[in-house]
Amino acid sequence: MTWYAFFGALEQGFAYGLMVLGVYLTFRVLDFPDLTVDGSLPLGAAVSAVAITAGVHPYLSLILALGAGFLAGMVTGILNTKFKILHLLASILTMIALYSINIRIMGRPNMTLLGKNTILDPFYAMGLSPSEAAPILFGIVSLLAVIFLIWFLHTAFGLALLATGDNKQMITSQGVNTHRVIIFGVGLSNGLVALSGAMICQNQGAADVNMGVGTIVAGLASVIIGETVFGSRSISRAIIAALLGSIMYRLAIALALGLKLGRFSFTPSDLNLITAILVVAALTLPQVRARFRLK
Repeated sequence: MTWYAFFGALEQGFAYGLMVLGVYLTFRVLDFPDLTVDGSLPLGAAVSAVAITAGVHPYLSLILALGAGFLAGMVTGILNTKFKILHLLASILTMIALYSINIRIMGRPNMTLLGKNTILDPFYAMGLSPSEAAPILFGIVSLLAVIFLIWFLHTAFGLALLATGDNKQMITSQGVNTHRVIIFGVGLSNGLVALSGAMICQNQGAADVNMGVGTIVAGLASVIIGETVFGSRSISRAIIAALLGSIMYRLAIALALGLKLGRFSFTPSDLNLITAILVVAALTLPQVRARFRLK
């Protein structure tokens, strides 16, 4: 692997790290299978692109994207808690609706940011190259998100969020409004995913309505790889493992795409196949380890 490919994988790992943290919140903390993320990632990109085009500061557009993603997640939570729609179906309905909403926001299926200011411009002004600026900025934002989540999940509301996913009946008997907890938790998750989409949009210089396809699979793969390699004995460790899993997932893809076995080599069209192989390997590795320990 070349240094260029390494820094590219590091950049992607941190940029999608926020998305992975959002997936971790719903699937591991809330035990809420949420497919909304496939729509909220391009939602964040669309809101950020339109805002920047309208003259809004790039960093302010990130806040708008986070808010839009939070609202999208709240819709999924409300459909599940207030309208009694199965969580998986509720998230699918929101994801489908977001496809049309994203096109409505941009006015077309995609939008470019050529010649527009982005969040990376201050780093370019400092003399950093694009291959250096993006990993540094995305790494800083991801680390801040990790610190925030670790703090948040140790607050009273964060503990209620953990308890809701672990034992909903028990926490309800303690007088906690689980509907409010679920709505906020799913909203926060999709807010992080939309923020990730806005950052990716500004880095790539374009927003596309289809850029969220496969987001949930990549997020789950990163979470599983992180837990398998680094463990999840505590909340802090699990959150850090999710972010590191995102980096490992992108590095594994970069290695696979650069791998050549005689005449055979992987191409970008094999990305889904590589993801499936990585997930299967991450899921079966603990079982293999356990068998060897027993022997």
